Amino acid sequence: MIGLIGRKLGMDHVFLADGKLVPVTLVEAGPCPITQVKTNENDGYNAIQLGFGKMKRMNKPMAGRLKKANTAAVATLMEVRVDNPAPFKLGGRLDVSMFKEGELVKVVGYTKGRGFAGGVKRWGWAGGPATHGSCFHRRGGSIGQHTYPGRVWKNTKMPGRYGNERVSIKNLKIVKVDKEKNLVMIRGAIPGHNNGFVLITKQDGN
Repeated sequence: MIGLIGRKLGMDHVFLADGKLVPVTLVEAGPCPITQVKTNENDGYNAIQLGFGKMKRMNKPMAGRLKKANTAAVATLMEVRVDNPAPFKLGGRLDVSMFKEGELVKVVGYTKGRGFAGGVKRWGWAGGPATHGSCFHRRGGSIGQHTYPGRVWKNTKMPGRYGNERVSIKNLKIVKVDKEKNLVMIRGAIPGHNNGFVLITKQDGN
């Protein structure tokens, strides 16, 4: 499995050769420098670490590590598991040329963070009557038990942090690849907000 780090730019639509209009997500993918090569002998697993984006400042330990890869400060780092790390060299670069139109990919990203949310928004509760005097509009209602077990059950749906969760979506088809602009057009929607980082990896069998 191999892939690229990308930045979600937004959604658009394109016309296919048969005239059908399909929604696509524009992703600026790569070029990604290889900042570290991990092997089963040294690290316990085979993987390559990729960088993406630019940063003005970076702490000295990270700057020293990236200097070995002849790479400037990057905005984010992600790892991709590989079966054989031998072909990948420290300081090498991967770009969108690895992808082809029509092949399937998996996209991993973080959903939009919505902060602390109530049960109606977080879990889709119906809520209570909206008329006057009900005193129960968007409340959670009773959450505990009586004598047994005398406490709130684990995993009870309650208000809390909503969103900002790691999500993977499989079987997304690449509609178009623009090598000059480092753009990948993926059919459908992908997780995250615009300008958020995502990881695009090839699926087994491609």
